[in-house]
Amino acid sequence: MSKAMTIAGMVVAGLVGLIFLLDLIVGMPFGKANLVMDVGALVCAAILGYLSWDALRDVR
Repeated sequence: MSKAMTIAGMVVAGLVGLIFLLDLIVGMPFGKANLVMDVGALVCAAILGYLSWDALRDVR
């Protein structure tokens, strides 16, 4: 179960990162509402991805 949760965290981090990267580049989902929000969400997605990856290494 914990392995599935860490993989789900990595998937969520990837999706959030992709959505906010698209918004930053082309303004697709949110219409470039706020640059600080885009960068903050990208940083948070990167942190979540790293923490999920690190937890997955510990579960194995």
